[in-house]
Amino acid sequence: MIAAVLDAHMRRLVAPAVEATARRLHRGGVSPTAVTAVGFAAGVAACVAAAFAVWSLALALWLANRALDGLDGPLARLRGASDRGGFLDIAADFTVYGGFVLAVAIAEPDARLACVALLVAYYVSGTAFLAWSSLAERRVLTTGDERSLRFVGGLAEGTETIVVYVLFCLLPGSAETIAWAFTVIVAMTALQRVIFAVRSLRHPAAGPNAIR
Repeated sequence: MIAAVLDAHMRRLVAPAVEATARRLHRGGVSPTAVTAVGFAAGVAACVAAAFAVWSLALALWLANRALDGLDGPLARLRGASDRGGFLDIAADFTVYGGFVLAVAIAEPDARLACVALLVAYYVSGTAFLAWSSLAERRVLTTGDERSLRFVGGLAEGTETIVVYVLFCLLPGSAETIAWAFTVIVAMTALQRVIFAVRSLRHPAAGPNAIR
């Protein structure tokens, strides 16, 4: 999948700078939870700025949110990753992702139906992702991913979401078109995840992990 390759490529591209920054924060005694909290605050502020159509500020805060989100994971691995940290990270991400779409709908009335459709696509894709992650954990399935939850790739991943939200900020007058286009991509991602999960789980779990 081209998008999955793009996201993986971007992760590899920024990894040296991210790891170096994480090491500096680690030496300074900064906790991953603090980075997650500051990133979440920046994300919420980005949503508020977008709702008031202060697009330049929304853009800056959104990029700050994404930068900080990229740091808390590597920092957690240096300090010792925890399930609580992984939970807080994904909860913060989902909140900001949805909140920003809501903010666009508030600022651009013509885009409201498209934004509702995008949120529904997010809901389906997120449900498939979280359900797969839970069942993969139960079955001790590996995905080659070092993050807290087991991820299923697709057309819409982190890099694509960053680009789309940047476009919202730069081209608010085209928000309806952007939202509809991304809705299609997220819906395709949801379908990819459902198909992947159905195929991966086609055989009953064995032993103590079996679902009764």
